[in-house]
Amino acid sequence: MIWKHSTEALVLVVAMTAWSGACRKRSPALPATPPPAGPLAEAATARLDADSHDPAHPPIDCPLSKQGIPLDHLRPFQDTAKYIAFLERSDRAAWQKPDEVVAALGLRGTETVVDLGAGSGYFSFRLAKALPQGKVIAADTEPEMLRHIHHRAMSEGMRNIEVKIIKPADPAVSADADLVFLCDVLHHVPDRLAWLAKLRGQMKSGARLALLEFKEGKLPEGPPEAAKIPRAQLLDLVTRAGFRLSTEPKALLPYQVFLILSKP
Repeated sequence: MIWKHSTEALVLVVAMTAWSGACRKRSPALPATPPPAGPLAEAATARLDADSHDPAHPPIDCPLSKQGIPLDHLRPFQDTAKYIAFLERSDRAAWQKPDEVVAALGLRGTETVVDLGAGSGYFSFRLAKALPQGKVIAADTEPEMLRHIHHRAMSEGMRNIEVKIIKPADPAVSADADLVFLCDVLHHVPDRLAWLAKLRGQMKSGARLALLEFKEGKLPEGPPEAAKIPRAQLLDLVTRAGFRLSTEPKALLPYQVFLILSKP
């Protein structure tokens, strides 16, 4: 898993380092350095105060700091760059068909969608483009992934993407979510039935769940066979958790089961 374009990787690492530094400056967990005294310092402080209130130059807001994540404990971006590159590799689109998957959801453009286990934001950004009057909440247990998503959203001027840190045992889905999107995540969950039941309890009546998991059998992509969840078992799990199958675009994806369910 190596960057194909080293220059692009270097630019991204530098940008992420600058963003992370800005977040650290705003983190309340870090000790404040007493300001120097004197007329020059007072003038500099006045200029900073003026800049901080300039609507044309709003301060960088760090959502991870707001959610209580100790930013000085984050892994360096270099340590996660290879995994991000793996998730975003160009050949993935040939079998993942992300644009077709988003189209199959039939979004009106005003919904709130939770991309649960968002990873690098592979689907988050595509979903956001389909929601010009809605929003995407990219949720993950890994703050480094959310740091990447937030930085990219700021860089690309995408204001309808929020990031949210969650715990492995709790989906923590917002009650206003119209759709929860779950791609290749459920096989990582230890107690799947309890987790799905908790997810259903957090969703409003009529909300939908889009669930993608790798099919059984020898495939060129996907987790080891022992980690896969057979389709019959998937249906049993979601049914016992209280979801109802709405549709299944069987012919769309070559390597994955794609279920669209609803909460009655």
